[in-house]
Amino acid sequence: MRILLSNDDGYFAPGLERLAAALAPHADITVVAPERDRSGASNSLTLDRPLMVRRAPNGFLFVNGTPTDCVHLAVTGLLDTLPDMVISGINLGANMGDDTIYSGTVAAATEGFLLGIPSIAISLASKTASHFESACDIAVDLVRRHGRAPAGSWLLNVNVPDVPRAELRGVRVTRLGRRHKAENTIKMKNPRGETVYWVGAAGPAADAGEGTDFRAIEERFVSITPLQIDLTHRDRMGEVGEWLNA
Repeated sequence: MRILLSNDDGYFAPGLERLAAALAPHADITVVAPERDRSGASNSLTLDRPLMVRRAPNGFLFVNGTPTDCVHLAVTGLLDTLPDMVISGINLGANMGDDTIYSGTVAAATEGFLLGIPSIAISLASKTASHFESACDIAVDLVRRHGRAPAGSWLLNVNVPDVPRAELRGVRVTRLGRRHKAENTIKMKNPRGETVYWVGAAGPAADAGEGTDFRAIEERFVSITPLQIDLTHRDRMGEVGEWLNA
């Protein structure tokens, strides 16, 4: 089995190193990741300049581009053989609810999915990263189940509580929750006296009800959400047609 690994935290991120080591006994691993932290890059492709691929001392390939660039380059030009699976992560921090729209971790997996490859984004739902091994164990379990997975290409968003594996209560198939709007932008002066702005933190969960990824993580379950890319709001098609034809 061949697996392409990527992330948005950069090729040097401990979550990526731990994931590659955990999966190495189970598959032929290739790592193609960004040269620096590209968190929040979403699905952006670099089209205004050429990209370069270099090899780190540990054998990982890194690209001066986005997570989407990494997977796109790997699948369409770098690899001699297509991978059987794309896995992105392990991200430091959760990617739940509206986070998935901005997440570079999810974007890397999405690019694999768009290119016809079963793909998984996996995140550790914490900023302290005390238990990467729990997320590694979940990733290994999903890889072992690959042969029994649904036919065709699929995309899973996986969030793992940052607790010891023995304290995980199980796995739930979930839907995305929703967040409140983000906190206000932070305005300050830089050393030159210029006004600069920091994007505010993500808001708290607005929809963390039963069945959501937020609820699963809160209750120490692994959250697995199947994602799709069709953004069409089908319920609105009729009323928009009526509005345009009025």
